[in-house]
Amino acid sequence: MVCVACNRELNLIVVVNVILLGVIPIAGKTIAEKIFSAHSGTDAHAGDIVVANIDYAMSQDGTSALAIDAIASMGADTVFDPAKVAMVMDHSCPSPLEGVSAIHAKIRDFGARTGIRVYDWGAGVCHQLLPESGNIVAGDLVVGCDSHTCTYGALNVFSTGVGSTDGAAAMVAGKLWFKVPETIRVNFNGVLPNGVFSKDLILHLAGLIGVDGATYQALEFAGPVIDALSIDARMTISNMAIEVGAKAGLMCADDKTLDFFEKRALRNGTPLSRTPLPVAPDADATYAQTIDIDTSTLVPMVAKPHAVGNVVPIDDVQGVPVAEGVIGTCTNGRLEDFAIAASILNGRKINSGCRLVVAPASRDIYLDAMAAGYIQTLVEAGACVVTPGCGPCVGTHNGVPSDAENVISTANRNFKGRMGNSNAFIYLGSPATVAASMINGEICDPRRYL
Repeated sequence: MVCVACNRELNLIVVVNVILLGVIPIAGKTIAEKIFSAHSGTDAHAGDIVVANIDYAMSQDGTSALAIDAIASMGADTVFDPAKVAMVMDHSCPSPLEGVSAIHAKIRDFGARTGIRVYDWGAGVCHQLLPESGNIVAGDLVVGCDSHTCTYGALNVFSTGVGSTDGAAAMVAGKLWFKVPETIRVNFNGVLPNGVFSKDLILHLAGLIGVDGATYQALEFAGPVIDALSIDARMTISNMAIEVGAKAGLMCADDKTLDFFEKRALRNGTPLSRTPLPVAPDADATYAQTIDIDTSTLVPMVAKPHAVGNVVPIDDVQGVPVAEGVIGTCTNGRLEDFAIAASILNGRKINSGCRLVVAPASRDIYLDAMAAGYIQTLVEAGACVVTPGCGPCVGTHNGVPSDAENVISTANRNFKGRMGNSNAFIYLGSPATVAASMINGEICDPRRYL
């Protein structure tokens, strides 16, 4: 018979010896925990408050004026490193209003005084320009005064949106405080069926966990389906991490990621600002939750008004009449998206009752799409192409719908008033779904055209 007291003493001795010998197993880290550890010089874990060094800080024309004023209120007249700060004019370009023009002038003046990079009209959306620039690389920590800064997570960057005052502090100090988030692991397994794209994957997840399903957490996207996706497609998924409340939407860096950085450096004619330092999670990393999704049976998905989480299979909305379509913006304005849309619209015409707006995410993408013939195909089908940038998404100028009109869009949000009219109804889908719907004049399953 074993003495309970003796057994307790023995267990205590074992525990003490294990501590003294330093052999207590330490749980592994997620991508987020590793990046915050590296940038704060601490052994950071989920829940910790850290002060971390920033690799890059950005604002756009809807937030830059506030950031500039905040910098002035701090008594600063410069930034921590002009090569690591940018301001982008993308939400309202070319300027539609006198007040917007004044903001743009303010940004240009700040750029001239501080030497930061200013992206002017027609350059594109901030969330495409930063990855293209060569100024951010795998393993970086980036903040932007825009909620969709999480896009760069597809490139193994912890990037997150912050308010204009916090962004201003990062621009001046080169560092910012963070609460290290817990991480939800999302594994996409199986294969993608014909007619199902990365937009359908992230919409499916939004429908599964809801718009607050990952609030103040990071998402790690993984699995064979993610591995098989292009960088363009991966960026679509990370871009919408914020739509389920996440701080970041992270993916591991692979050969495709490193090739993206190398090609951008060659195209820019300048070396990358830093060597990419890919960060992968430990095999024994601790996750708040693990979600496994078998994509083999997925169908095209659509988010119904007025919430991104209001997601249904396309059969549930097939036949809903649409007056306007949008292909582009920071979610689906990349070359692959235009290739998909052009393959459907090639030799076909947009329904006479519809309007299709195409918004390239950057000038480089616009040029590449023209060279590949995609823009010509879309224009011949009846589309109109707007200046590279956010286009109709935010609702400040291009493509504001009329009352009671239904819109099918590749953008990331569909709440009331998102495109400038609170009396319109916005549905979200993939570029393929938008293109097919434009042919029929109603929401249509793209698989019939593929």
